[in-house]
Amino acid sequence: MLIGQYEGKIDSKGRTALPKKFREILGDKLIITLGYENALTVVSEENWKALLEGTEGRPFIESETRETQRFLLGGASNVSLDGKGRFILPGYLREFGRIRENVVFIGLSRYVEIWDKKRWEEYRKGLEKNIDAISKRLTKKEGGGNE
Repeated sequence: MLIGQYEGKIDSKGRTALPKKFREILGDKLIITLGYENALTVVSEENWKALLEGTEGRPFIESETRETQRFLLGGASNVSLDGKGRFILPGYLREFGRIRENVVFIGLSRYVEIWDKKRWEEYRKGLEKNIDAISKRLTKKEGGGNE
């Protein structure tokens, strides 16, 4: 399971290294794509279908299905790690994530997110402040209650 958070750096060539604990689980062939809240989403090539969760089996004629697939798959890039676990993060992904020099890798069970460190710190503060209300909304959804 992918858990925890690790800090990293992006060099002038756009290169960074995936933390070893995540490499051991994901392997050295990855798919990185646009994610939610302007984070980047990283999955192993074997688990790329996880990106389509919620859209698989949905009719192609539904615009939400097509739009989600465009966002996730159209924004995806295959990357291979070198012997030190490094890879080049494509410019369009760095731009989307507003990634500068320092990044945070966050393990979220089946995938990893990459955040610009300053953006993650700001987002995390809001998350910590609102987690009780967020959890209550999630519980209502699971119980079939109204929002």
